[in-house]
Amino acid sequence: MLITLHSERLDLLPLAPEHADELAAALADPALHAFTGGSPATPAQWHARCTRLAAGSPDPAELWGNWVLRLRADGAITGYVQATVRPAAAEAELAWVVGTPWQGRGLATEAARTLLTHLTTAGLTTAVAHIHPDHHASARIARTLGLHPTPHTVDGEIRWQADLPHP
Repeated sequence: MLITLHSERLDLLPLAPEHADELAAALADPALHAFTGGSPATPAQWHARCTRLAAGSPDPAELWGNWVLRLRADGAITGYVQATVRPAAAEAELAWVVGTPWQGRGLATEAARTLLTHLTTAGLTTAVAHIHPDHHASARIARTLGLHPTPHTVDGEIRWQADLPHP
């Protein structure tokens, strides 16, 4: 079961359909899709996505964790973090997205670090992320978290990986 996580400036709230409108507004900048493709989702598309993600993975070998980032200073939802956990491998794949108006403030790093600490405490031993080779901001976040690039690519993205410390 997902729990609310807290960092210095953020509350990481388990993703729910009621976050759809705020996520659509926070992530409406087409520039956010420069490295992933596609275009901003509508509120209706976000609602469907939130409903699907909140229901959990249909694959019993995977667990999905998705949290929206609520900035405590003003209550704004600024983005999200997610983890696809493979318990048998004690591995989690991380992803983070912060809306353009809040970028450059360290919020993605803060949220991803909070999530990584939570996963480490839960006993996971490996963290991975897949990052487009030209997405330097995400690479900086991964490096700050202790991940390092590997020679492996998936769909044109570099696999970053870290062995996590034991709690």
